[in-house]
Amino acid sequence: MAQYSGFNTTAVHAGQEPDPLTGAVIPPIYQTSTFVQDGINVLRAGHEYSRGSNPTRNGFETQLAALEHGTAAFAFASGLAAEDALLRALLKPGDHIVLGGDGYGGTNRLINGLLGPWGVTNTAVDITDLTAVGAAVRPGSTALFWVETPSNPLLGIADLIGWARLAHDAGALLVVDNTFASPYLQRPLDLGADVVVHSTTKYIGGHSDVLGGAVVVADRAFRGKALAESVGYQQFAGGAVAGPQDCFLAARGLKTLGLRMERHNANAQALAEWLRDQPGVAEVLYPGLPEHPGHALAAQQMSGFGGIVSLRFSAGEAAARTFAESTRLFALSVSLGGVESLVCYCSEMTHASVRGTALAVPTDLVRLSVGVEDLPDLQQDLAAALQRARELSGRAVVLSA
Repeated sequence: MAQYSGFNTTAVHAGQEPDPLTGAVIPPIYQTSTFVQDGINVLRAGHEYSRGSNPTRNGFETQLAALEHGTAAFAFASGLAAEDALLRALLKPGDHIVLGGDGYGGTNRLINGLLGPWGVTNTAVDITDLTAVGAAVRPGSTALFWVETPSNPLLGIADLIGWARLAHDAGALLVVDNTFASPYLQRPLDLGADVVVHSTTKYIGGHSDVLGGAVVVADRAFRGKALAESVGYQQFAGGAVAGPQDCFLAARGLKTLGLRMERHNANAQALAEWLRDQPGVAEVLYPGLPEHPGHALAAQQMSGFGGIVSLRFSAGEAAARTFAESTRLFALSVSLGGVESLVCYCSEMTHASVRGTALAVPTDLVRLSVGVEDLPDLQQDLAAALQRARELSGRAVVLSA
């Protein structure tokens, strides 16, 4: 495969060579379950059965590995399927995970609800406190450090070089969920991480029309096996692979990732700066704001601050709920990273699995996935929703009096 220096050139061409048979600029979708053999176990181009390999999936995996600067990538049917395969490929009963406390609720549910009964334990830590991260290590049993940065939905920023140092000092691996940043803004493997995971449903797919996940590994070994070998075997044996149509859509999304992220960044930055001055908004969480505690670190290890903005309301839960249910252009939905803007009340939608625990998301918080629409339209929609939230808060004050 040719090597390219530019991100966008790599995104368009890596693993996406024209079809050698017809010259089609876009590689075909190999919508097949099985492949004809030229003799018993004499395979054409190494393809036997689409669970093991499929040209459409292989092309997408090559494309993503090139963008993340990884040795190999593996595509799965969902982000959680990717995480599950990775965890089962690397862990055994009795292992321990140092787990970033602010992260996707589904990851927490997977690690606690499915791996917990299997004998895997974890300690949740403040991702911004390296002292707490190091103190959570259990010598002899800590096998993985797992962190999202920026985190979901509090937009915390983890020092990836510091996390990597602590993980490797403990003889463990560092896994980074790079979904929020995408490889356009951040490459954790270049900062010392061993594995990157993605929900390719989000920014990589980018159009809210595909479900998928991916694992990208560095050239590392763990417990006597190369990471690519361990994850590849789990992908084949476990079978939760992404289908060819899904891989085609994700690969198509990757080709415009850089262009889209520039617009996501610009819109999110402008809205974050505007929102912090609006009545009723208690706090805006966005690493692109100078007052964000992780702003300087994010500027060092990212090339942009992303398209997610979270905000908290002075009037509390009722105002947050009213706001989330009052937007029109920002559609009320789980997920994020598409070209269209979304709003989410995370406490009950994406993070319900941690409600009532120390990891619960504040009930006065709303998460915005800022799309690529025209900024004045987005601002007008949010302004109307903020006004409705303020009106509700005012009525509540009158009623309580």
